[in-house]
Amino acid sequence: MTAFAHVDHPTQHPGVVRAERLAHNAMELTRRIDGARANASLLLAAIVAALLVAANQVIDTWTEGHLLAAWIVMWVVAFGALALMATPARSMSVRVREGLARWNKARKMAADDERLWQVALTDARVMADISHAMSAGASRDLRSYF
Repeated sequence: MTAFAHVDHPTQHPGVVRAERLAHNAMELTRRIDGARANASLLLAAIVAALLVAANQVIDTWTEGHLLAAWIVMWVVAFGALALMATPARSMSVRVREGLARWNKARKMAADDERLWQVALTDARVMADISHAMSAGASRDLRSYF
């Protein structure tokens, strides 16, 4: 007598499915985070921390009787710094990111130009193409003057 066993095996491993879902959610989270806002928040936190350290140094010199007043002053400094420094910190963060992006783009273009030049030094066809492109561009520039 013959018997067939029909066993339904899953086509995907549950652990792999969870790991893929985790990776997808992590990528979505990083895509939604605004880099300028994150940098501005980090810069603002550093500024406020520095002001709190300075306020703490002032509080340490006071006597024990004025401790509550000192804590109130320190928190007023902290919240005041948060209020006053939020916009400048964000704009500075945006300027730094844009500057870094421009510098990175210029660096990559310079590296590409250097690689092309090294190839052109060893291959006459590439050098001829560069020469032709330069002379065509120069003649086009000359035509714009007349």
